[in-house]
Amino acid sequence: MRHQFSGKYPAKWAALTLLILLGLTACRETETSAQNRGGRGDINNLSVDGSSTVFPISEAMAEEFMKINPGVKVTIGISGSGGGFKKFCQGEIDISNASRAIDVTERELCEENGIEYIEIPIALDGISVVVHPNNDFVQCLSVEELKRIWEPAAEGKIVNWNQIRSTFPNRPLRLFGPGTDSGTHDYFTAALVGQEQQSRGDYTASEDDNIIVQGVAADAEGLGFFGYSYYQENKNKLKLVEIDSGEGCIAPTPSTIADNSYQPLSRPEFIYINKSQADRPDVKAFVEFHLNPAHQYLISEVGYVPLPESVIKVVKNRYQQRKVGSVFKSGSTVEINLHDALKVEN
Repeated sequence: MRHQFSGKYPAKWAALTLLILLGLTACRETETSAQNRGGRGDINNLSVDGSSTVFPISEAMAEEFMKINPGVKVTIGISGSGGGFKKFCQGEIDISNASRAIDVTERELCEENGIEYIEIPIALDGISVVVHPNNDFVQCLSVEELKRIWEPAAEGKIVNWNQIRSTFPNRPLRLFGPGTDSGTHDYFTAALVGQEQQSRGDYTASEDDNIIVQGVAADAEGLGFFGYSYYQENKNKLKLVEIDSGEGCIAPTPSTIADNSYQPLSRPEFIYINKSQADRPDVKAFVEFHLNPAHQYLISEVGYVPLPESVIKVVKNRYQQRKVGSVFKSGSTVEINLHDALKVEN
């Protein structure tokens, strides 16, 4: 039976019919777009935060990854290794970038919040000590001299260059370095001062390594430290200082970092994955992208040292098995060979 409508109702039903047709068309368009994106109907948001040292690696990886995965958005923050772990262990982010291993306090926080993590080394780095390019008297510093500069007892006392070495000029010493949320700060002070010690506090601190670069580059009396990548990127306006740990003066280079002869300031760089998110297609694909030998050139391009293929193989196996926890039981990677640590664990 055909219904008859009169008055205002025909217009109302016509409008409703039009809305239904538009909705069906939009659904078909959405399905087609999803198929073009590889079957995903929504845009994935992959959240990464933590170390500013690891940031250049993540940025390079994310840029290339999103080109071939346009349906995935990778957002990267730089709150420092400590800041990243706080967010990660509270379940706020998917991946934590770290320039040191997770420490005991952070492990406890993760455990309290039911966060299991997979530790993934992704590259090697050598913390670089730098001065202004016009500095003509510093070529090399010993580990003991660096300790004398940065230990807590130096605060307010070691304020001139000639207090480090009598042959240095009597000029002010101005220091720049990562803040206390930085894994680079933690590693540097652990390597030079001791695991349980903190550095002096009277220096210009920032979790953003670019600010440290700018500080030293603008101050003829300045000295600072950060990851090797930031020196490589700015070597035209900085001077690299060699380090003597008892085997002579050695500068950080890809070869001295890779063979572990640049001591005690060579170290691995990490990403940590929340195990509960590890099977997500976007997370899994992003991790595998990092560990693909075909993409290791990106690590070299941003100034870091790729892992040996033998190490990558072990790391990939750990991820595929979803092995949780850290191979660095003490929380320190100082003077520990990554390959040996992974072999012992596996």
